[in-house]
Amino acid sequence: MIARTYSATLVGVDAVEVEIESHDGGGTPKMFIVGLPDASVKESRERVSAAISSSGFMMNDGVTTVNLAPADLKKEGPGFDLPIAISLIAHRARIPMAALAETAMIGELALNGELRPVRGLLAVALEARRKGRKRLLVPKRAALEASVVAGIEIVGAQNLREAVDYLKGDIEIVPEPCRAAELFAAVSHYDIDFNDVKGQADATRAIEIAVTGGHGLLMIGPPGTGKSMIAKRIPTIMPGMSEDEAIETTKIHSAAGLLGEAGAFVATRPFRSPHHTISDAGLLGGGTNPGPGEVSLAHNGVLFLDELPEFKRSTLEVLRQPLEDGKVTISRAAGTVTFPAKIMLVAAMNPCPCGYYGDIKRECRCGSVVIQRYRQRISGPLLDRIDLHVEVPLVDYKSLASSEGGEASENIRRRVETARGMQQERYAKHVGIYTNSAMTPRLIKKHCELDAEAAGCLEHAMGEMNFSARAHDRILKVARTLADLGGRDKISADNVLEAIGYRTLDRRMWV
Repeated sequence: MIARTYSATLVGVDAVEVEIESHDGGGTPKMFIVGLPDASVKESRERVSAAISSSGFMMNDGVTTVNLAPADLKKEGPGFDLPIAISLIAHRARIPMAALAETAMIGELALNGELRPVRGLLAVALEARRKGRKRLLVPKRAALEASVVAGIEIVGAQNLREAVDYLKGDIEIVPEPCRAAELFAAVSHYDIDFNDVKGQADATRAIEIAVTGGHGLLMIGPPGTGKSMIAKRIPTIMPGMSEDEAIETTKIHSAAGLLGEAGAFVATRPFRSPHHTISDAGLLGGGTNPGPGEVSLAHNGVLFLDELPEFKRSTLEVLRQPLEDGKVTISRAAGTVTFPAKIMLVAAMNPCPCGYYGDIKRECRCGSVVIQRYRQRISGPLLDRIDLHVEVPLVDYKSLASSEGGEASENIRRRVETARGMQQERYAKHVGIYTNSAMTPRLIKKHCELDAEAAGCLEHAMGEMNFSARAHDRILKVARTLADLGGRDKISADNVLEAIGYRTLDRRMWV
């Protein structure tokens, strides 16, 4: 006799429905699990057997075959424990087949039958809704995470016995209400603010421009100037996330197993700051069954690379695809997985290994050859993809001791949102383009037309400073953003000159 239950497995950050079939046969008692299970799924035989016995149920006393369909899709993780256990005892426990057909389920079983949370619940809930399942049965402790999905009942059970009794109709469990709006409102605030930043008006101005146009930013300055402090506050001036963006971001963090019971929803812009020793796979994502890397975890937010020249050159080079395409594609023998990666790249570096090159108060002890090698760790093509280079100098004592802070994040964010509104209106007919940084060459030609004075300034800079063609386009994009911040349709010569000023590493000799 065959019993069917439904669950899902993660493929990247999305879930694919899996049908679990169990068949009872005769012979020597033994259980087989087929359908490309990984080691954790194969080990569920022991966990499921112990949990069923501890919960007071009986299993087949002959050969039992469990099939996970589709059979050509790799299955991994302990989340199949619950649906496997339910399928094994469905007939003996007299669970109505109609109830099983309406229900998707996922959860790890402890040996005593207790249900434990697993990663990826949000993606599983979205897939169950897409497949038309009426409800999703999950561990009680994880019900909050899945409750942000509307249109499907989220039922939380404490243990296997409670799950079976619910499916039989012997007990009632009130489904979790959809909490998306509630959770969104509760956690969509920041504990830090730009008014904590003192004496870095030029850097703050550059960051406002970068956020407005979606441009990449590189901060250059000696140690202790506040580069990391400033970077952490960038999400506070970005436009607030919509509920759809929050759910998409939460799904990625859920697939990576980063959501705790207390933090079941990501409603603020992510800020990820990986260490410079990170591997290519750690940054982009990878593994046998690829999972998201730091670039995807920063989706809809900020990826901050501190001490940029200390990163391996090969690691930095892999950033080219996500910066250009807004996604990461990973190919393995089993198939290809694509992760979203729409990020704002922010980086910081010292001007030299000791950090004091060009400092008027402290002497730099690095030789010119050492400085040149240090800076050449960052490739030209990557620098070309970073629109703004800004110097962050040391702050004098008077500014630090002042009781007056910088401008509040809320005020900066209002200007950003106003300028972003102009961009959204401008690119409304162009799919996938929302900010100036994403303009194609055709759009640059259309929306970055220069008058004679502005064109003369740019022509002179191109000749004197030997800018690349890509740097030329970046300057025009930044100039367009500066005009938007000023509320102007036309780009002025002042906008072009200020944009040129943000190509610090292009317009001056390194040593």
